Amino acid sequence: MPSDRGRERTRESYDLVAAAYSERFHDELDRKPLDRALLAALIERSRPGLPIADLGCGPGHVAAWIAGHGVLAVGMDLSPGMIEVGRSEHPSVQFREGDLLHLPASDGEFGAAIAFYSIIHLERTELPTAFGEIRRTLVPDGPLLVAFHVGSEVRHLTDWHGQKVDVDFRFFEPEVVVAALEAAGFAVEMEMTRSHYPDEGETRRGYVLARNLP
Repeated sequence: MPSDRGRERTRESYDLVAAAYSERFHDELDRKPLDRALLAALIERSRPGLPIADLGCGPGHVAAWIAGHGVLAVGMDLSPGMIEVGRSEHPSVQFREGDLLHLPASDGEFGAAIAFYSIIHLERTELPTAFGEIRRTLVPDGPLLVAFHVGSEVRHLTDWHGQKVDVDFRFFEPEVVVAALEAAGFAVEMEMTRSHYPDEGETRRGYVLARNLP
């Protein structure tokens, strides 16, 4: 999202595919044992009694998985279309429309946060700002789990889920994500990559677990 227009293009594209996207991905965690294990670890590390934020939540299926484990989940997304679908399909989740660079949340509101494939719409230079904003909303020592596509390319889509779109997907090398997290004030505790599952797009996936330094 290098500009206001870039964010608008991303927002409009996700609005167009919201229903189809939800249909495609609503049960994806059923086929992702590693993701489930990482999310379970995040829940265990989260500050009891505080909500967990799903930042760039899309239609809210990951937030709903978290809520299904007895934790209040708050989903935030740039796309009002995605938020509308999420509220309809996942009433156990609280939803807010918001930008990763300007989160609609108070300081220290969340006990933990995830950003699954949401930083892929940011410029590399925007990563420290986004991570700083996430850090602001986390309690001290609150964990953050980030997932992204590994690489250095930018993929531009004009046709997605049967809709004409205009959206960029940016890949990041793990060291770039780690450096941006550390620059924002996080301590990185784990980084790993994996190959794609059979029903996923053929990209390598990266994960970084970090802790908000007091």
